[in-house]
Amino acid sequence: MVEQSLWMQKVAADPGHSQWYIERFRAMAHAGKDLAGEARFIDAMAARGARILDAGCGPGRVAGLLAQAGHDVVGVDVDPELIDAAAQDYPGPRYLVADLAELDLPARGIADRFDIIVSAGNVMTFVAPSTRLEVLRRLRAHCADDGRTVIGFGADRDYDFASFLADASTAGFAEDLLLATWDLRPFSPGSDFLVAVLRPAHSGS
Repeated sequence: MVEQSLWMQKVAADPGHSQWYIERFRAMAHAGKDLAGEARFIDAMAARGARILDAGCGPGRVAGLLAQAGHDVVGVDVDPELIDAAAQDYPGPRYLVADLAELDLPARGIADRFDIIVSAGNVMTFVAPSTRLEVLRRLRAHCADDGRTVIGFGADRDYDFASFLADASTAGFAEDLLLATWDLRPFSPGSDFLVAVLRPAHSGS
C-alpha cells in the first residue's frame, strides 16, 4: 500500500469536502465561468480522436469537454465521490477510481497507451509527497512513446517547480515546453504557476 494521498487525508478529516468541491465547480459552471481553458489547450495539441488520459480528473470538467470534442477519454481519480459526480455531470469518458501512485490501466482492461495525458487542477500537489516520483513513473508508463504529458500546478504548495522537473526527468520525461498559464503565457523563474508539457525521454521530437 502507498501512503494515502493528501486529498483523501483531507476528505477523511472533513467528510463534506468532496461535495463542497463538486458544488463549487457546479456553481461556477452555472454562473457561466470559463472552465474550459485546460481542455482547449489539450484539444489544440491533440489529433482528432486522440486517446487522452485525465489523471486526477476530479468531477470531470476537463475529461468531459475533451470527450465532447471527439476524443477517446479515460478519467481517473482517487475520490469515488468525484468520479460519481463526473459520470453524472460530464458523461462520455470512461471513469475509474484509482490512486495515481498505483495506476495500472492494463490491469483494468485498458491496454493501449495514451497520446496525451493531462493532469490539471494542482493534482501533483494533492498526491502524497512520498509517491510523487512513483506517480510520474506511472504516468510515463501510460504515455505513448510519441505522446505528451501535460501537468499544471501552482507554486507555494510544498512542491517547488525545480524539484518537480527533476522528478519528471528521473521518471523518464524530457521537457518540451514550460508555460506559466493554460492560456500560453511564457514561464519565468518568478512564475506562480507551471504548465509543463513533457515528452518521454529518448523518444525523438
